[in-house]
Amino acid sequence: MDLSDPKLYINREISWLKFNTRVLEEAQDKENPLLERLKFIAIYGTNLDEFYMIRVAGLKKLFKYRIPVTGPDKMTPLEQLRAIRNYLHEEQKSLETTFFEIIEALAKEGLYLKEYHELDQKTKEEVDRYFSTNLYPVIIPIAVDATHPFPHLNNLSFALALKLSDSSDPNQIKYGLVRIPRVLPRFIQIYNTYIPIESVVQAHLDSLFPGYTPISSAPFRITRNADIEIEEEEADDFMELLEEGLKLRRHGEIVRLEIGADADQDLIDFLNEHLNVFKEDIYKYRIPLNLGGLWQIAANKNFPHLLFPPFTPKILPPLDSADSVMDVVEKEDVMLYHPYESFDPVVRFITEASKDPNVLAIRMTLYRVGKNSPIVRSLIQAAESGKQVTAMVELKARFDEENNLIWARELEKAGAHVIFGIPGFKVHAKIAQVIKKDGEKLKQYVHLATGNYNPQTAKVYTDVSLFTSRKEITEDATKFFHFLTGFSKKTKLSTLYMSPFQIKPKLLQLIDEERKKGSEGHIIAKMNSLVDPDIIKALYKASMAGTRIELIVRGICCLRPGIEGVSENISVISIVGKYLEHARIFYFKHSDPKLFIASADWMPRNLERRIELMSPILDPEIAERLYEILQIQLKDNVKARELKSDGNYVKRHPKPGKPPINSQLVMEEYVKLLQSSRKKNTTSKAKRLAKRLLKES
Repeated sequence: MDLSDPKLYINREISWLKFNTRVLEEAQDKENPLLERLKFIAIYGTNLDEFYMIRVAGLKKLFKYRIPVTGPDKMTPLEQLRAIRNYLHEEQKSLETTFFEIIEALAKEGLYLKEYHELDQKTKEEVDRYFSTNLYPVIIPIAVDATHPFPHLNNLSFALALKLSDSSDPNQIKYGLVRIPRVLPRFIQIYNTYIPIESVVQAHLDSLFPGYTPISSAPFRITRNADIEIEEEEADDFMELLEEGLKLRRHGEIVRLEIGADADQDLIDFLNEHLNVFKEDIYKYRIPLNLGGLWQIAANKNFPHLLFPPFTPKILPPLDSADSVMDVVEKEDVMLYHPYESFDPVVRFITEASKDPNVLAIRMTLYRVGKNSPIVRSLIQAAESGKQVTAMVELKARFDEENNLIWARELEKAGAHVIFGIPGFKVHAKIAQVIKKDGEKLKQYVHLATGNYNPQTAKVYTDVSLFTSRKEITEDATKFFHFLTGFSKKTKLSTLYMSPFQIKPKLLQLIDEERKKGSEGHIIAKMNSLVDPDIIKALYKASMAGTRIELIVRGICCLRPGIEGVSENISVISIVGKYLEHARIFYFKHSDPKLFIASADWMPRNLERRIELMSPILDPEIAERLYEILQIQLKDNVKARELKSDGNYVKRHPKPGKPPINSQLVMEEYVKLLQSSRKKNTTSKAKRLAKRLLKES
C-alpha cells in the first residue's frame, strides 16, 4: 500500500470548511437556546473572515507564483480555490435560512431585528433623533469622481455604495460611498429592537448628499490579505518592524467582497472597477454583513432564558484552601480542567509569587493574554518590586500582535527582561516557572498548560493546567527558559519534550510502539487539528497492524478513517458544543507513562516550525482522571460528529435504550460532584458518576 496516495488524505482547507459547517449546525440545533444559536452564527462569520484573510489569501498567492501542489492530497491552489468558492456559495443558502429562522423565533420572544422601514412611527422618530445626534457627525459621505478619488478601505471595512442622480438634472449619475466607522455599534438598539446601522443611514441619505436623489444603495464589506510577512533575520528592531507589518495589513490585497443582495449590477461594477475582486469571491447576502456584530444582540441581558444555564467554574480541593498555591503544589501535583474548574488558581499562582518577598524569579511565556490581563499586571508589579521577571511575549501571535506589543512595552518599562520570540519560530508553549528562596535552598514551581494565560478565554475553552514541583520538570523548565534567552541550537529536555526537536520524534516512537503490539495496541488522542503527513502515515501503519486508534479532533483532520486495509481500525470524532474544545491530551496504552498533555496540535507548523512543549503525566491519579475525560468524550452521542471515509461528518445519536451523553454537560456535573466531595478521599461519588455513564453507554 502506497501511503503517499493522495486518495488517503482529506484536503486541509475543505476539512476546515466542514468544521465551520459543524459550527453552523449548532446554530441550526433547536435544542440550543435561541441566543446561543445566534452566537454560533456570529462565530461562523468571524471564523470565515479569518479563513479568507489567511488561508484563501495564501492560496491566491501560491496560485500567483505558480506553486503547483501544497499538501499530501495533491490539490493545486486553483483546485482548492474553486472547491472553497463552490462550497461557500452552496452553504450560503443554509446560512441565510438559519439566520432568518432564528430572527423569526426571537421576535416571538419579544427581541426584534428590523429594518428602518419596518419600524412604527414612534420608533422611527427615536431613530431619527439618534441619527442626528450620534451618527450624522461621525459617518463620512464620500463623492467618487474625477476630482474625488476612490478612498483606501482598511481590512474588514464596512460602508455603503451609492448611485445618485442630480436633482436638477436626473440624467447626471454620480457614485459615492458612506463609510461607517468601527467605533459605531453594528446595530442601533431601541429597547429590545435592533436596527442595522446601514438601514438607518440609507433612510437619511438625503441629508448626507443634499441636492442629489438616491437611485440605489447597498452595504458592502471588504476582506484583505492579513498575513504579515516579516524577514526577522534582517530586523534591527523587531518591534518596529512588526508595527510596520501591522500597518501593511491594512493595505493587503483584497480577497473578498461581501455586498447586500439588493445591489444592482451598476453598483457592483462601480465597486469592482476600484477593488478588482475576482467575480467568484463576490458574495451577495440577504442577511446583515459582519456576522460577528451579532454578539451585540446576544449580549442582551433581558432574556437569560434564551441562553445556556449559567455554570460557575469550580475551585476544587486542594486549591480551595487558604494555603498558597506554592504550598499546595509543594506537596502534590495538581491538575485543573478548564472551564469546568476555575482559572483563578493560575492567576493566584502568579499574583502570590509577585507579592512573596522570598520569590526571586518568575518566568513565563505569553501568547494570547487578553487586554486587561491580571497575570501581566502581576508580572509588572513583580518587576517593579525588584524580582527577576522574564517574559517571552510572542509578538507574532496572529491578530494579537498589537495587544502583545502594548504588554511588551509595559513589561520592559517595569524592568522585566522581555524576549520577543525566536527568529523563524513562534513560541506557542504555555509554561510558567517560579523560583523561591527557602533558607539556603531554592524551591521551584512550574505550571504547564494546553491553553493560553487568558482568564477570559479560559471560561469558554476546554484546557488542561498542570501544577508541579517535581525536580525533573522544574529542571527542564530552567533549561527551556535558558534556551529562549540565550544562544543554543542543541537544547534537549530530559522529561518534557520540546518542538521542533523532540515532540514529533517522540510521537512517532510512541505510535510505532503501539503498532508493534498489534491488536493489543491502543491510542487515544485529543487535539484541535491533525494535518502532519508523517504522523498520519504512522497512524495508518499502526491501524494496518491492528492497533485501535480513537481520535478526538475538533477542527481540521486530513486523515481518512475507515478505509479497508489502511484505516479501518481508526475512528475520528469532532465535538462542537457549548465550550470550544482546545485541550491536547494523548494516551498510549503501552507507554510508561501513558498520558501526555501538550500545547501542540499534530500539524507541521506545531511540530516543525514552533516552540511547543509536551509533558508526560507522572501522577497516577491525574493520569486516571485524564483517561476518564477521554472516555467520557469518546462516549458523547449528542455533540459528537463522526468522520467517515468520504470526508463527511455524521452526527451521533443515542442508540435505542441508551442515555444521551453530552460530554460537556457530563463534565459540569462531574466537577460539581467533585466540589461537593470536599475531601480527596470522598471523591468516589463523582468517579462513580463517570463510570456509570461509561457503563451505560
